[in-house]
Amino acid sequence: MIALIRFQVAGYVRSLRVLHPLIVVALVVVLVLVQGPSGPEATDLAVATFGDVAAFMFPVWAWAARALLDTQPDEQRALTATAARRHSRPTYAGLLSAYGVNVCLGVVALAVPLVQAFQVGAPGRAILAGCALNLLVAVPGTLLGAWTSRALIPDPGVSLLALLSAATALALLDIGRLSWLSVPMIEWLRIAHDGADEFTAHFPSVALHLALWSAVVGTAYIVLARRRP
Repeated sequence: MIALIRFQVAGYVRSLRVLHPLIVVALVVVLVLVQGPSGPEATDLAVATFGDVAAFMFPVWAWAARALLDTQPDEQRALTATAARRHSRPTYAGLLSAYGVNVCLGVVALAVPLVQAFQVGAPGRAILAGCALNLLVAVPGTLLGAWTSRALIPDPGVSLLALLSAATALALLDIGRLSWLSVPMIEWLRIAHDGADEFTAHFPSVALHLALWSAVVGTAYIVLARRRP
């Protein structure tokens, strides 16, 4: 499993596809996040940034996961599945490698907000909750990218359209009465902007929602991927 993960991550990095999301994240950090919070509400603004970063990174994580899973040619993917002996092992390795890369992208995005949060004296519990939120949101972001990867949608144009459509659909679902079917983006943005105390108090419910959503969608993806030739 470890060898498969290293193989997929190495292929993604050597193909330079990793530069695409990395450049986007770096630009946002330089142009937006470097301008730190100030004023009497600096602490609450610093905590709110964690929610904003998670919302921004969600589609970036999906995009990066899709690109990583599509790095291998179809022939090489078939050889990898044969060499792994178990048909499900490459599926797990792909998800773990994509999640690992997304965590690294998240570290780049959160480096400046973390420093700013410590500088303005944000509560430690709120900072930990903000980091945990981004770790949790990276999971559905990775799964969204996996669902639109070439393993399930062979046509690149259709795959990209499916990624954009799915991200838009999740955002629209989160606004209406069927928000429980979507990733709770509106909810975590609301509690993050309500202050550090509200964020830490309501974070467990958001975390549970993300965990349940990821478990259902992840299980469905694994089942479907195992049935694919």
